[in-house]
Amino acid sequence: MEWTLMTILGPILLAAVLAWAMLNNRRSRAEKQRTEEATRIRREQEDRDQKAREAEGGAA
Repeated sequence: MEWTLMTILGPILLAAVLAWAMLNNRRSRAEKQRTEEATRIRREQEDRDQKAREAEGGAA
C-alpha cells in the first residue's frame, strides 16, 4: 500500500513542484530588458578598458 502511494504520488508531486518552480522563475519583459541593457553597458566598458590597456602597451 505504501509503495503504491509513493510510486503514484511521488512522480505527481515531483512534476507539480517542477512546474511550480518553472512558472515562478520566469522573468518579466522589463527584467529581461534591464538585464540586456546592463550586459550591453558592461561589455562596452570592458571594450573601452581593453582598448585603453592596448594603447598603453599593456595588452596580454
